[in-house]
Amino acid sequence: MTDTLARGSVLLGDIVPRSDLNRVQTPQAFAVEALRAAHAVWPADEEATDDAQMVRRLGVGVALVQGSAMLEKVTHPEDFAAAEARVAANSSYETRTAMGFDVHRLETGEELWLCGILIPHDKGLSGHSDADVALHALTDALLGTIAAGDIGTHFPPSDPQWKGADSGQFLQHAAKLIAEKRGRIDFVDLTIMCEAPKIGPHRAAMTARIADLLGLTLDRGQRQGDHDRATRLHRTRRGIAAQAVATVRVPGAPA
Repeated sequence: MTDTLARGSVLLGDIVPRSDLNRVQTPQAFAVEALRAAHAVWPADEEATDDAQMVRRLGVGVALVQGSAMLEKVTHPEDFAAAEARVAANSSYETRTAMGFDVHRLETGEELWLCGILIPHDKGLSGHSDADVALHALTDALLGTIAAGDIGTHFPPSDPQWKGADSGQFLQHAAKLIAEKRGRIDFVDLTIMCEAPKIGPHRAAMTARIADLLGLTLDRGQRQGDHDRATRLHRTRRGIAAQAVATVRVPGAPA
């Protein structure tokens, strides 16, 4: 025990001698028979602080062994941040950033999907799967961070099984490949370039959908739109383009 211990809830009270006090950490180990017996007889209306106290009440002696600061409990949000920082400090990770870009033509008779959201519009995008240009760009960015090719490598447009497919599965596939390499998506950013439709009214839904697909919090991804680019494609409202950037952390190569 390194902290000074004192009584009192508002004002400082008497100091509590700490020479014979111990902080009890986890994990804890027991003979399975004793542990099961302790749980079986513990009163349902009484809260147990840990297994050690439950076994001790049976009259079974529980030995103390040296603990470690690495065994700090993860309970509050700030505990998770501290634990992640400790792991990062003892791990060999590298940060990678990659960009994805895609563009599709607007055509009459097609549905308009952007960021996994169906947008009301008189035209839709024509192309691979549901032609969600935003998810395609973001998928390529994520694949680029682990040098895994592009969306066409994994989902060839020549394969009829992907005709009209939900592009959300492409994005989740890229995220799965990153997870299999023990990587973590830190941040994604997406810019949608078009004159019509207006992106602003749908931005919140788009952000939430991508956060859901990738398992990200809303502060780890952002979305921008309504950018008018000086190209014939956008000035004449013939298509929509998207540019995405993704940052991930992956285990680094051995030194």
